[in-house]
Amino acid sequence: MRFRLLFLTLLVFSVFTQAQSSSFALAENYFRNSEYEKATQLYKDLVNRSPYNTTYLQRLISCYQETTKFEAAQKLLEQKIKRIPKLATLKVMLGYNYERQQKTKEAEKLYQEALNSITKEPGYGGAIGRLFKKYNKLDLAVKAYKETSKFNSNANYGFKIAQIYGEKGDFEFMFNEYVDYLDKNDNYLSIVKRSCARYISDDSEDENNILFKKALLRKSASNPKDVWNDLLRWLFIKQKDYGKAFIQNKALYQRNNDRLISIFQLGEIAFENEDYDTAKQCFDFTIEKTNYQRDKFNAIRMNLQIAVKQNDPEVEQKFDAVFKEFGINSNTFSIQVAHADYLTFKKNKPEQAKKVLETALPFAANKFQKARVKLKLADVNVYQSLFNKALIYYSQIQTQFKNHELGQLARYKVAQTSYFKDDFKWAKAQLKVLKGSATQLIANDAADLFLVISDNQPKDSVPSGLKEYAQADLLAFQNKTTESLTVLKDILSKYKGQPIEDEALFKQAELFVKTKQINKAIENYNQIIALGKEGILADDAYYLMAGLYENEIKDLEKAKEYYQKIIFDFPSSIYLVDARKKFRKLRGDSI
Repeated sequence: MRFRLLFLTLLVFSVFTQAQSSSFALAENYFRNSEYEKATQLYKDLVNRSPYNTTYLQRLISCYQETTKFEAAQKLLEQKIKRIPKLATLKVMLGYNYERQQKTKEAEKLYQEALNSITKEPGYGGAIGRLFKKYNKLDLAVKAYKETSKFNSNANYGFKIAQIYGEKGDFEFMFNEYVDYLDKNDNYLSIVKRSCARYISDDSEDENNILFKKALLRKSASNPKDVWNDLLRWLFIKQKDYGKAFIQNKALYQRNNDRLISIFQLGEIAFENEDYDTAKQCFDFTIEKTNYQRDKFNAIRMNLQIAVKQNDPEVEQKFDAVFKEFGINSNTFSIQVAHADYLTFKKNKPEQAKKVLETALPFAANKFQKARVKLKLADVNVYQSLFNKALIYYSQIQTQFKNHELGQLARYKVAQTSYFKDDFKWAKAQLKVLKGSATQLIANDAADLFLVISDNQPKDSVPSGLKEYAQADLLAFQNKTTESLTVLKDILSKYKGQPIEDEALFKQAELFVKTKQINKAIENYNQIIALGKEGILADDAYYLMAGLYENEIKDLEKAKEYYQKIIFDFPSSIYLVDARKKFRKLRGDSI
């Protein structure tokens, strides 16, 4: 009998709960669609059935206010306050109801009563702060959260306070709050980084960057912790001050030897951004301090790649010295692959490179390393225009690593090689797949090449210049810059006025920059713009030209002019945000 009664009770409760949930969902739908009269009826019923549910009550009060039924809202709230006088959020709601009617004095009196109540009932402080924030009473929300923290040692509302200061534009207070919040628990480091990132730029002179750095240095002086060095390191990387980031990394390493990997990673970032001096310092430090062979040889390889990038005349001797000291074995595997790349693309010795790769292959520790050797062998074959051999290697890797980044890269290389050998139809088929399913970098490259082929494919057997352009692209890939420039010059003469013209000008400009013919590159970019602002390369031309004026010619007025062109003439450009930031930096604004 008891079991039956319990079952019936649970069944009734379940039906009641489902009905209530259904009513609330319908009421919320009406509320979101501004159908407040319909929502009011449902919320009234919900409040009657669940008189202590503040969500239902807040919604009902909002419905009354949106339909100017302020007296009904006041009457209901006053009844609730009499019934539950300790629930100070009701006074905030009533105060806001007065404020909606322009009764400021009455509203402020109730707001102050709610704040005063936190002393006696700190448990309600968080809810009071949230409600003030909801009503956009930001200063009062800050007061509520701070008052609550005084009387409740377990409460940590620093993050919420910092967010409010950010909304108000009080960035100095915001950064100080984030830092204080982190001081109480450094497990929140990643959250604070994400929150601060929206206010930090790559400009070290930006006011926000300076304020953030000051907050960190103050805290570091009063309470030294690893977390402050970590944040300073992060800030300097954002600002591309890699040398300063290295100093912070070394400070972290002195306290924790496990931090060495961060120094190597910083070296890679500096290398990608062409700060080769800092990159070398990072890799030298790794070589000196590491106890792991893999990290040591990776750092040695990166130092050799720096030498290659800087056209060090002693690169070959440096490779030989490494192999003489450490041998040709599994430890030097990645260095052997890098050496093959150098021999092919810098020294024009592809056959020697193949021998190096064939020697390296047995030292591959796993299938991924073997695949990378095969990818490099395929690249060497493309360099020699042995396309079918290259395609065999690429296809093997594509099949073996179907859903891996290596497989996607191999598929792109299949498409690129097919394009080089004028098989445009097959290249497009591969690129179409990659546009939507590959990693972002590969997808972008695939989309660019797909557009080149689509826009310039011959129609009705009439030459379009695409074959010649693919040849120029191949020569550029082979690092035969002079020959590529010659072919591009012929294209521009033979196919003037055809769609291929802007592509040829753009590729030619890229090679002019590579060979430090800056004025010729700028001339090409101007020609692209002259062909029509509607062209897909016009914003690229403006942006790259602005960069040349800023960094190579040092004509900052011209650079500003071209960044401004993107801001006003190309609102949907991928360069818009960066152009605006650089323009404002050159103008001397606080971003």
